[in-house]
Amino acid sequence: MTVEERSRVASAPARERSDGRPAVPIFEARPGSLPDRFAAALDSRHPALVFFLALLAGYLLLAAASILLALFVVHVLVGSGGLGLEGADESVNDTLAQHRTGTLTTFAEIGSQVGGAPVLPILVGIVALVCAYFRRWLIAAFAVFVLTVESATYRVTSLLVPRERPSVHRLEHLEVDASYPSGHTAASVAVYSGLVLLLTTRFTSSLKKALAWTAAILLTTFVALSRMYEGMHHPLDVAGGVLIGIGAILVLLFACRAAGAAAERRRA
Repeated sequence: MTVEERSRVASAPARERSDGRPAVPIFEARPGSLPDRFAAALDSRHPALVFFLALLAGYLLLAAASILLALFVVHVLVGSGGLGLEGADESVNDTLAQHRTGTLTTFAEIGSQVGGAPVLPILVGIVALVCAYFRRWLIAAFAVFVLTVESATYRVTSLLVPRERPSVHRLEHLEVDASYPSGHTAASVAVYSGLVLLLTTRFTSSLKKALAWTAAILLTTFVALSRMYEGMHHPLDVAGGVLIGIGAILVLLFACRAAGAAAERRRA
């Protein structure tokens, strides 16, 4: 490659690089990895089709795992015929409800908004529009579909495995049998941690990485505590939400890497 060609590759802004490598290093699929083999199985298919097929496969696995975990939590851990941990799970909500104040309730309302509508949809929309403008399609797809996969997983899990919300006075009027998992917690993990993951792959400073991850963890913790304070979720519901959020990130990484591998195959 000549000096001029290397210069064009290095200066390729805001879109997948001209040498075929994605702008975000974490989207690169290692040869022989699962995303690479998935793309190979769909040889010559358009990268967009490979992305959506990988997304669908990942979502189905995540939803199945989430439903099985929900069944274990609801019928084994806290069920009357299981280990009977309902009381221990409820005690946290009881304690938080006993210490409610006007100021804390205001903070909890902010925390619920930070982990749900309208904040997360607006944030995802802005990121997607900016990335689409600069033709960074994989980043735009990651931002949009990580929230989509999380929301769909939360919805199907709460519908198929209902659990009653905490017995304390609830500060929101939502379905009373949709306690597990915490959708707000799952969404905050998927969006904030997902975007920080992409961002920190381009950081060389350990301090910047630490600050970014600290901010993401604090935001998620704020959201989780707010939902429990408002009497909307138990601690186990929050834990389930964290796992779904992480799972949504892994599904999108798999889909983006498979799409990138498919694009390289078409170029080859």
